[in-house]
Amino acid sequence: MNAENVAIEVKDVSKQYRLGEIGSGTISKDLNRWWAKLRGKPDPYLRMGEVNDRTKKGGEFVWALKDLNFNINQGEIVGIIGKNGAGKSTLLKLLSKVTGPTTGTIKAKGRIAALLEVGTGFHPEMTGRENIYMNGTIMGMTRKEINEKLDEIVEFSGIAKYIDTPVKRYSSGMTVRLGFAIAAHLEPEILIVDEVLAVGDAEFQKKAIGKMKDVSGKGGRTVLFVSHNLGSIESLCAKCILMKNGQIQNIGPTKDIIEEYLNIDENSFLSANEIKRTVNLDDCKFSLEDISFWQNGTKQVGNSFFNGYPLEIKMQIEVTNDLPTFQFVVNIYTESMVLLSTSFRNEKKIMGEELEMGRYCLSITMPSDLFVGGNRYYVQPTFSITGKHLIHDIILPLEFAENGLYGRMIIGQTYNGELTLPIDWSTEKLNN
Repeated sequence: MNAENVAIEVKDVSKQYRLGEIGSGTISKDLNRWWAKLRGKPDPYLRMGEVNDRTKKGGEFVWALKDLNFNINQGEIVGIIGKNGAGKSTLLKLLSKVTGPTTGTIKAKGRIAALLEVGTGFHPEMTGRENIYMNGTIMGMTRKEINEKLDEIVEFSGIAKYIDTPVKRYSSGMTVRLGFAIAAHLEPEILIVDEVLAVGDAEFQKKAIGKMKDVSGKGGRTVLFVSHNLGSIESLCAKCILMKNGQIQNIGPTKDIIEEYLNIDENSFLSANEIKRTVNLDDCKFSLEDISFWQNGTKQVGNSFFNGYPLEIKMQIEVTNDLPTFQFVVNIYTESMVLLSTSFRNEKKIMGEELEMGRYCLSITMPSDLFVGGNRYYVQPTFSITGKHLIHDIILPLEFAENGLYGRMIIGQTYNGELTLPIDWSTEKLNN
């Protein structure tokens, strides 16, 4: 490998966090730790802990990342995938220098622009225009260089009407649009994008993915992209990194890595440990309690079904307070992760609707002639509120047996260019 073509070099990188109270407990140890850090030496009081496996309890320290080694060449678009807690976002924070590694070294050539969270790098009291200049200055650009890009950034973001309004008054979608426009247009040598784009609408996501292709293809710049939307990863990235429990599971061609990811602990996609989870919000909790499949009115165990019969998916959720902009979306993919359909719980309220406090059973019924026998599909349910995904990393594999019945093309409506199939939805409030 030609070292001159390497944009990012990660060597023996690990990141350790201490659980609970911060500090060594004594002034002398704190001074020794500070002196070691000043000399570029590792923490003398580090303990060898386990990797980041959230299913295990105990331990004072946790390795969020452990012994990472890889290189990324200039001009490559590299996807990073893995389940929640795999260490993807921690890795991006290290690469973008938001935080430093506990051990190991990271070398990067050129300026880095990172979009990690909604509002990253913005001052809420400053206007959109002022934030553009501030971000450009931080990246080392002159005022003249920023002026040349200003109109293009504003046009791409689609918020020209509000560009002189303080960012604190922006919606999350407006903030994401402006943040990505700044990161992509200020000519960084390395562009790092976390799944923050998922809170944008479908039209902007397509626009952003197209821009990332242009940045890499025409500009020769390097792009790192984290997403749970495997269809976007496959269409955008030629190379992919699979992470699990803070370690690199494999690196290779995107199609092969996605297939490996979907085959890892495949049965756990439908296990109680993977599906049951709770998300803590500012004033309430959102819990996904159960997902079950039903065919011909009978609850099915496993993920193998007969085509030609309606398939119902029931999901039990609970919210401890009202959610004013709740949204439930179901994506259906082919075996090669090509997106077949995007369907909203309420097509007339794309931006969400109010969900009152309580327990619910959300049901979707898919048409009997949607699936073709002898094939595999994937269903991805997504629960969100404005500007924040609640749960979006569940992938449900569905296999349909050969039984002589074959699906036929169903004509549906379109939303932002995606086919919206006539899926039936129902919501039932359950007694506690």
